[in-house]
Amino acid sequence: MMKHLSIPVIGGCGLSRKVFSALATLLTVMSWGLLVLSCAEEKKKPHDTAHYQTLVVSRKDMTLERQYSARMTGRQIVEVRPQVAGCITRICINEGNAVRKGQTLFVIDQVPYRAALEVAVAARKSAEARLATARMNYENETLLKKGQVVSDVSVETMRNALQEAEAALAQAKAQEVNARNNLSYTEVKSPVSGVASMIPWHVGSLVNSNISEPLVTVADDSEMYVYFSISENLTLDLIAQYGSIEKFIVKAPEVSLRMNNGQEYDQKGRISAVSGTVDAQTGAVTLRATFPNPGGILHNGGSATVIVPTHRQQCVVIPQEATYELQNRSFVYRVIDGKTKATAVTLFPQNNGKEYIVEDGLSEGDTIIAEGAGLLKEGIEIK
Repeated sequence: MMKHLSIPVIGGCGLSRKVFSALATLLTVMSWGLLVLSCAEEKKKPHDTAHYQTLVVSRKDMTLERQYSARMTGRQIVEVRPQVAGCITRICINEGNAVRKGQTLFVIDQVPYRAALEVAVAARKSAEARLATARMNYENETLLKKGQVVSDVSVETMRNALQEAEAALAQAKAQEVNARNNLSYTEVKSPVSGVASMIPWHVGSLVNSNISEPLVTVADDSEMYVYFSISENLTLDLIAQYGSIEKFIVKAPEVSLRMNNGQEYDQKGRISAVSGTVDAQTGAVTLRATFPNPGGILHNGGSATVIVPTHRQQCVVIPQEATYELQNRSFVYRVIDGKTKATAVTLFPQNNGKEYIVEDGLSEGDTIIAEGAGLLKEGIEIK
């Protein structure tokens, strides 16, 4: 006869509810345990080995470029001003015209200066006549002295009169030269060949040598001087590299010019001068590059960008990402026996923004980490 198992009831509830609750708790604990074991097993699985790009060091030719803001001036910039006072009676050029050396640009009222010249010519002729008379009197007085007709005092008096007449003639001649020069200055001529600027004066304007603005400015732009500045440190580096500023000017490579519209100028220039002083405010040294300007494309007062190249032959070149800095020193990681080895390197001070030239610390054939060097440490195994 089968016996039935009776479950006591507490508080009106069967014991079966407690059993189910206990079973549920047990299952929950077992689930968390399995999850923890699963995570532990996951942690035991090895991660994939990180891969790093490596580079075998080699040598190659490298050209680096530095760009500098620059201002342009013509080879000669001359402010044309009058040397005599008067009203402008004629303007002989148009604004912006090409002019030749010696070409008449302006004419100033010549009437008073022609009159002054005529007066000077007359004064010179009168002085010549007085001199001739004085010379004749002196010669006659000398003959009379030989005949004991006149005294020595009379002869000396005539000699003095002759010398006075000679001086008066010299003075009259100088005044005539001055009058001729003043008359010639009424035709204002260009001192150089070049291009005329705008003209702020008009016919009828009264001008003199003290006017605030020149009659016109003539710029000789057959060659253009392009001025730019470099740092004092770079100047010292150039002196160390070439031996002296004079040798740098002789041996420096040709430079390029980018105009303000972004186009490259089709003529190359050369560095022709280096300032001997350092600007106390900016710490910069001014350089001058000379560019031919046969087509007149470049204009006086314009701005541009000078591109200065630096050519290095058979040098060690590495990516910038292959380096990291520590205590103001640069390092790379070489791969030696499959592990990273920190190596200090000396870098050329100039770069192209992507690569460095290594002057010391690496040899051709060395293997280095090519990127992400700042994220590594020494002794990491590289597979």
